[in-house]
Amino acid sequence: MQKDDHMDHEAISKLPRAVALSWGIVKESQRGPKREMSIKKIVDAAIAIADKDGLSAVSMSRVAASLGFTAMSLYRYIPSKDDLLLLMQDAVCAIPIPPEEKDIDWRESMREYVRATINVFVEHPWYGDIPISGVPVTPNNLQIIDWALRPMRDFPLNDYEKISIILLLSSYARSTGIIQRDIDRAMRTGASPAVVSGLDYGAALRQLVTPERFPNLDPIIRSGAYTEENVNENTVGNDFDFGLERILDGIEHYLAFRMPVVPVASDTSKKK
Repeated sequence: MQKDDHMDHEAISKLPRAVALSWGIVKESQRGPKREMSIKKIVDAAIAIADKDGLSAVSMSRVAASLGFTAMSLYRYIPSKDDLLLLMQDAVCAIPIPPEEKDIDWRESMREYVRATINVFVEHPWYGDIPISGVPVTPNNLQIIDWALRPMRDFPLNDYEKISIILLLSSYARSTGIIQRDIDRAMRTGASPAVVSGLDYGAALRQLVTPERFPNLDPIIRSGAYTEENVNENTVGNDFDFGLERILDGIEHYLAFRMPVVPVASDTSKKK
């Protein structure tokens, strides 16, 4: 990041060390073995370990060993493990942002954002294991938010409404991504699709779930919808896509309330 003579250095100084490192406004250590190490190399090594063995496997000593150095060498570049985790989070958020297309439908643009966000959780299962500690302030994360704001540029909404919509979409992407991640983990450890969907337990549930105890669930169990037994009768399709479309319907309805002319989606045929 280039220095800006008009930058408020007092405000910048309040940023956490890792955040400042993510923006490139803190010089990397000039010490270290022949400058063979860098923040990027350290973060990439940590991500490789987390992708393979999970977040619990990441330690400063293991990351250092994978690079052929001592843990003390790492601390010259990244002050703590918490700082390393934040830099790892921001690094995997460096996803390709599609170029802006003049005629793209706002619903499809939001779909692209949600799908890309879900993919981060699926490709890097450890990402969802790091607790949320505040609003995103690192550059790659903010680049994704900037992308999410793109289709709302001309919406008749104030800034708070736009940010709330992003929170809604990102919350859905996070929950969906974590569910998909957990299903993938179960499948990798030997669970069959029939176990994951509950198909193997349909007959037992029809005996255990009674209309007296579960008056609302009982008819759904008996129809086979709960355990996906009658897939040919499924009018919803993919559950996650169905949920996203209903969220987009809600946004569209809200826009209709906020303006006399609604930016009607041009691809309603894609609705589930």
